[in-house]
Amino acid sequence: MRNKNIYSSSLSLPISMATTRSVFDAGALRLELEAAGISFQFIPTIWKHVVQNPSCSLDDVPSLPAAAYPLLRSKFRPMTSSLSSAIDSRDSVTTKLLIRLQNGKLVEAVIMRYDSRLGKYDGKPRPGGLRSTLCVSSQVGCKMGCKFCATGTMGFKNNLTSGEIVEQLVHASRFSQIRNVVFMGMGEPLNNYNALVEAVQIMTGYPFQLSPKRVTVSTVGIIHAINKIHEDLPNVNLAVSLHAPDQEIRCQIMPAARAFPLGKLMDALQLYQKNSQQKILIEYIMLDGVNDQEQQAHQLGKLLETFKVVVNLIPYNPVGTSSCFQTSTEQNVKKFQKVLRSEYNIRTTIRQTMGEDINGACGQLVVNLSEQRSAGGSNLLTDIEDLRI
Repeated sequence: MRNKNIYSSSLSLPISMATTRSVFDAGALRLELEAAGISFQFIPTIWKHVVQNPSCSLDDVPSLPAAAYPLLRSKFRPMTSSLSSAIDSRDSVTTKLLIRLQNGKLVEAVIMRYDSRLGKYDGKPRPGGLRSTLCVSSQVGCKMGCKFCATGTMGFKNNLTSGEIVEQLVHASRFSQIRNVVFMGMGEPLNNYNALVEAVQIMTGYPFQLSPKRVTVSTVGIIHAINKIHEDLPNVNLAVSLHAPDQEIRCQIMPAARAFPLGKLMDALQLYQKNSQQKILIEYIMLDGVNDQEQQAHQLGKLLETFKVVVNLIPYNPVGTSSCFQTSTEQNVKKFQKVLRSEYNIRTTIRQTMGEDINGACGQLVVNLSEQRSAGGSNLLTDIEDLRI
């Protein structure tokens, strides 16, 4: 990623004087430094020091111009969020982080650990070894209101800044070396587009240096944002929460789908794929008697047969005693998978459930503010790198 994209982006968010900003709010930091006549080329030095020393004072950052220190001290903080708790699953594969923001609200990030040497990929032994994926949040709550997702019960509270998104990676890096990042936590990432783009540009630049091919952005299908994401974030993976093969069922379980008709969404995905030449991950939650029948598998296959996709079938995770949905039977899930594979030659995986014992599985992400407890996270393929072409 070119430096001008990270430090000189026109997508930069406005600087709020009401709160102290994170040094990882790249646009705000750049504007303040340049207004003071200080080159933005010092930004990587600041970030590297803070990543290595999250609890440091900004006065401790080495080799900056003298004028930078009072500016940083008065308008920025190394970290604006704090780690409230970290809970491990029984098998220690998943760690759920509860993070308190500067405004007092809480979000969650989930670390999922994999041993890539286990199992096979495309029928061949896997190379490599241990790796970790971090699922990050982009908003507090969500306005999409998907009926199978606990986050929707919170409603929408506020967007995160790019710095608050990046700080989740800084916190997680204290527990594990993060290789992949997925935007599948709280919120609809494409509804916080500017902060998303800036955060990804930071994560794929120095000092984090994540490969864009190991970053995945999930969306319910915000068409106008899909139309521009490849230009703003080339080589980043796109995941689409489809969850039904027709508009009627989508609207029943995903009220926001009314604003994004299935036909127009598929047109946008065709254009995205033509421009990016990348596979698209299709997320499909399996709801018993709602969208898991063999007829619907055929509908989905016909809808996707002209695309290069990986369909990820997701076992439904309960989001409370009042849930009106049930998990599809294993038999129905495998029958659904078989139709897509054998009839339409569509690569189809079944998501491995991780962190369910700590409410860290897909769709369970919600923060109970009254108890200051957490219940959330996300997971994806056995290994997110399986999405790569």
